Amino acid sequence: MSEVVSSGGGGHRGALIQRSIPPGVIRIVFQAIGVMVFLLLWHGAAKSVTTSLGQFPGPAQVWEQSINLYDEHVVQRDKAAAFYERQEKRNAEKLAKDPDAVAKWRTYTGKPSYADQILTSIVTVAFGFGLASVLAIPPGIVCGLSDRVYQAINPVIQVFKPVSPLAWLPLVTMVVSALYVSDDPMLDKSFLNSGFTVALCCLWPTVINTAVGVASIDRDLIDVSRVIRLSAFTKVRQIVLPSAVPMIFTGLRLSLATGWMVLIAAEMLAQNPGLGKFIWDEFQNGSSDSLGRIMVAVVTIGLIGFVLDRGMLFLQGRFSWDKSAVLR
Repeated sequence: MSEVVSSGGGGHRGALIQRSIPPGVIRIVFQAIGVMVFLLLWHGAAKSVTTSLGQFPGPAQVWEQSINLYDEHVVQRDKAAAFYERQEKRNAEKLAKDPDAVAKWRTYTGKPSYADQILTSIVTVAFGFGLASVLAIPPGIVCGLSDRVYQAINPVIQVFKPVSPLAWLPLVTMVVSALYVSDDPMLDKSFLNSGFTVALCCLWPTVINTAVGVASIDRDLIDVSRVIRLSAFTKVRQIVLPSAVPMIFTGLRLSLATGWMVLIAAEMLAQNPGLGKFIWDEFQNGSSDSLGRIMVAVVTIGLIGFVLDRGMLFLQGRFSWDKSAVLR
């Protein structure tokens, strides 16, 4: 009997302790445990895999290559700073001798560092995703408001939705080469090729989810807008968009995730100087460090994708009218 009482008291104290711990701390602890288990499994699996370039990289080798890539970035920044310093000094001496002389300024064209390639990929996916969002949301709203428009457009969506970026890229490349002709282009063709390919693959999740979100709006709200004779623009701004925001952001999150995956393949083939090209160059290099450096890129891609998704989730919480909704 005493044991039962003691057990009950211990369970009560445990429940009190558990309730006293903030949920955020519990979540962080479980996340840390999950990461540690994954790292241990990765370490054990890597030791048992040997490739033509050596042992598959484990967490320690990936961390080592991350430090090396950072050191290379610092070296490249120092070279760029020295280049501009020499150029500024040379032009100053030239102008001192002849005030009417024309100073020549050139951009440093050294090898991009790993950080530069990360930035290039982020800018490229932002360009493609932004373009796709602008092109996809209006048709999605129209499809959601009109069944006939949806029936007319749906076959087109279903045909082009599953097309691989590897199929789009050659067509995009030819179109950009034919239309984007300039002696001094503002944007590189490789950037446009990758960005437009990302946009073409980002369109469909946003169109579909926007249409579903608009179509699921309470019909009473639509009827009220007709009774009080709201203009089409006012109805969309005050009724349609606020009600469809959750589904629209679901489509945007799916589109961004799709675009980020598509980007890596597009950069490999278009040779846009981003993470995709970095992976391809390391694969072609075939050095003993290549596997570790490729794995660094894989982890980087995953982390950036996670941050992008969390960013979209944050924006959804800011724009959604239902602040109590659970967002994951």
